[in-house]
Amino acid sequence: EITRHSATGFTGFAGITPGVIDRGLGRRTLRARVRPYPGRVTAGGRTYQIRTYGCQMNAHDSERLAGLLDEAGYQPAGDGETPDVVVFNTCAVRENAADRLYGNLGHLLPQKKKGMQIAVGGCLAQMERTRITQRAPWVDVVYGTHNMASLPALLERARVRHEAQAEFAETLETFPSLLPARRQSAYAAWVAISVGCNNTCTFCIVPSLRGKEKDRRPGDILGEIRALVADGVLEVTLLGQNVNSYGAEFGDRSAFGKLLRGCGEVAGLERVRFTSPHPRDFTDDVVDAMAQTPNVMPSLHMPLQSGSDRILKAMRRAYRRDRYLAILDRVRASIPDAAITTDIIVGFPGETEEDFADTLELVRRARFAGAFTFRYSIRPGTPAATMDDQVPAEVVQERYERLTALVEETTYAENQKLAGTTVEVLVAEGEGRKDAATHRMSGRARDNRLVHFTPDQATPRPGDVVTVTVTRGAPHYLLSDAAPLSVRRTRAGDAWEAAAAAPASSAPVSAAP
Repeated sequence: EITRHSATGFTGFAGITPGVIDRGLGRRTLRARVRPYPGRVTAGGRTYQIRTYGCQMNAHDSERLAGLLDEAGYQPAGDGETPDVVVFNTCAVRENAADRLYGNLGHLLPQKKKGMQIAVGGCLAQMERTRITQRAPWVDVVYGTHNMASLPALLERARVRHEAQAEFAETLETFPSLLPARRQSAYAAWVAISVGCNNTCTFCIVPSLRGKEKDRRPGDILGEIRALVADGVLEVTLLGQNVNSYGAEFGDRSAFGKLLRGCGEVAGLERVRFTSPHPRDFTDDVVDAMAQTPNVMPSLHMPLQSGSDRILKAMRRAYRRDRYLAILDRVRASIPDAAITTDIIVGFPGETEEDFADTLELVRRARFAGAFTFRYSIRPGTPAATMDDQVPAEVVQERYERLTALVEETTYAENQKLAGTTVEVLVAEGEGRKDAATHRMSGRARDNRLVHFTPDQATPRPGDVVTVTVTRGAPHYLLSDAAPLSVRRTRAGDAWEAAAAAPASSAPVSAAP
């Protein structure tokens, strides 16, 4: 489904900030003047495919890229169909991100010779810039994180001129949320409340690629959410590199808690989630808003990164382990059934066995419902990349294996406690890879745990809500083998059914009120 959302100051045109534009194969540099978003480009029914890597913000941005291409006359490629245009929306967080991109670009070279166009955007494109067209000269378009609205015009320019187009803007002119969108889900939606980040974590490349934090106005955000709910959406996830610093740009440090309470007043909105907060900015007013707003879900993703105070200081994380544990205690005191997940990095420069032991001890105390664990990898351009005492790869791997084993043990124990309990599940599409083989369906409980259940004689649709009894817990999911206790058909399920029945390319562009 394609929607257009409007907000104060948005005229329907995305201006491009003056900046460096590299054309051809990256040698000739010109200065661009500000110009309006070019509007519809006649694509002649050409098809496209978007390949998304990385975080939820990239998933959100890919929906906007799809909306832009739809509006420009392109059509989504069907399953098994070779598209005319492939767009890579990239991530720069992982060490092997560049190798993965160039490997995938190489695989497309045979299709490129048949007329396919290839575009590369996202964080890795913002970082690599014209090095992409130098290393893979068959790429047609490279664009940055701040000017995704340029994609249709750049594709057309590359096609007409028969030369690669690379364009970057240094500051953001238009929030991606204000661009047209083809949403991937009829029942759940991403809503960006801010872009960029003001933190200076020594391991992270994102602030240099996404820029300083820019906040949307609360009324614009709530207006978008109301429009989504009118389309049938039951669940929204508020997105930002650091959601609970939201409001700093316009001088209201309590704005995020107020925004959560505002979401609670949106009729028909059943579930609100957010990601990701930062422990430094996580305040009691946000905990109170979570606890007192019924549609804010009892789930919290709170990145830890390390359980060692010494390593946290080297990372410039601006909190220490006691502060982190105090946040968890405060959340659990106010929201006893909250499921808390986290991020942890193993092998940061200078990490000793004692530092790592501190991380393991904190994981045991925290009782996480899940954790994303990462081996530290050097990201050029970050302070950590040039630090002394880089940890040998074999040591990092051995610690990583110990950490993941402990996380699995912990999450398994936490999930086993839920056997026999009743959970409400928003039925989802694509959550269970083995659903067809096991004759089950899947979805997320209110606390965001993955639940696989047996529908029995019931016929719930994605977007409907079922109540089931948990038979047992596994390390990464809950299982229900009993028949659902209830099935509630919803507007979201109706929206999914209507979207499933409609041709993929027939979704109209509509304007949000």
